Amino acid sequence: MSTTARPVSGSYLMPSLEHATVADAMHPGIISCEPDVPLSEVARIMASNHVHCVAVIGISHEEPECPVWGMISDLEVLRAGVTPGEEPTARALATQPLVSVDPRMPLREAIGLMLTHGVSHMVAINPQSQQPIGILSSLDVAGVLAWGEG
Repeated sequence: MSTTARPVSGSYLMPSLEHATVADAMHPGIISCEPDVPLSEVARIMASNHVHCVAVIGISHEEPECPVWGMISDLEVLRAGVTPGEEPTARALATQPLVSVDPRMPLREAIGLMLTHGVSHMVAINPQSQQPIGILSSLDVAGVLAWGEG
């Protein structure tokens, strides 16, 4: 059986990669959980919200401090789900490095950080309040590449 993908256009205009910032591409808000939440609840949060990562909230050891302690990717959930043993907590699952960015950062620079750190999600932090305000994912970047105005 063969299928053909239909062309889809973006639902809004985006600047081109050369002119885009993190704020132009990111999803506002974060989906999060507490560090002691079990694997099954993390999976439920991801599935219910159709997301590929969940932020673990708590004070990080970053300078300056950030209220996001770590990130859990869908791959970590899959790996833990098929590994025999006791159900791990979000604290144990949050193995992805936490990379935070300023929403005003040029998107091209943020992509460089993603590639350097080997992450598919970064937390956008308000520079004044130091609070998380959104998530930038590799799929958000793909949207700019697909629909950004040249």
